[in-house]
Amino acid sequence: MRLRGKPRRAKDIALTPILLKRSSVYPFSSSRPLWILGCGNMAGAMLSRWLDTGLDPAAVMVIDPNRTEAPAGLRLVGKVPLVGSPAILLLGVKPQLFEDATKGLVVGSGTVVLSIMAGVESATLGERFPGAAAIVRLMPNLPAALGKGVALLYSGDEAAAGSADIKALADPLGLALWVESEKLIDAGTAISGSGPAFVYRFIDAMAAGAERLGFPADQAQQLALATVEGAALLAAGSGENPAQLAERVASPKGTTRAGLDILDADGAIYDLVRRTLKAAADRAAELAAEARDQPS
Repeated sequence: MRLRGKPRRAKDIALTPILLKRSSVYPFSSSRPLWILGCGNMAGAMLSRWLDTGLDPAAVMVIDPNRTEAPAGLRLVGKVPLVGSPAILLLGVKPQLFEDATKGLVVGSGTVVLSIMAGVESATLGERFPGAAAIVRLMPNLPAALGKGVALLYSGDEAAAGSADIKALADPLGLALWVESEKLIDAGTAISGSGPAFVYRFIDAMAAGAERLGFPADQAQQLALATVEGAALLAAGSGENPAQLAERVASPKGTTRAGLDILDADGAIYDLVRRTLKAAADRAAELAAEARDQPS
């Protein structure tokens, strides 16, 4: 399996083609490398975006025992190196594997630890890597592979927010937002991190509803995808908030109003989304507690 997977076609990703901005300015090299510890779906999506926008593969080392292939020029190893130190250490392992995966890994004072692990707090990371230059948490989502994602960032070190290395990695992913409270990283995990899956479920439900109205399955999915994509693009480019846009579409006693009356009844859709996000945020808090309780 290749880290970057099969060549992506526009129709496999979105209905509107995305023009990838090519950049040759990444502050990493073979002497100042980026190490990626654990390269699953999310870290792989980020790596794909960085390579697409000009990151030199020779500046990257992936440490992952489950990978057997990597893009040309990129170094892939199955064990944590015992020598050397990266400019950035990206932690992409599952939170429950954090302690085992980082055994024997020591970073120097020139290394920034960048974690995309849900729930593993800065304090826990700081205890594990006391010699690091800074600890930064980044919560991305899968659309980052297209440069259309969200990257929430937090660090207790104010200087980290101005780091050229972190900026170089965060900006190509999409919307990069620094938050002042680490609690917002867990909240963001529920919204932007898990959110794409919730949107996909809504699209699937729309497609299923279209089938019930008589459309063939393939047309129903096309209708649902195109409707959600167009609505999202319009909302992103409009000066109005989504609630106002919904009211603009809904004429009195029209078809849209009839449907909105179902969604809005007793605040049903807002309650459903609130409970969905709370469940995801609560799980992020549980993961943090589990990480704190792991034996050193």
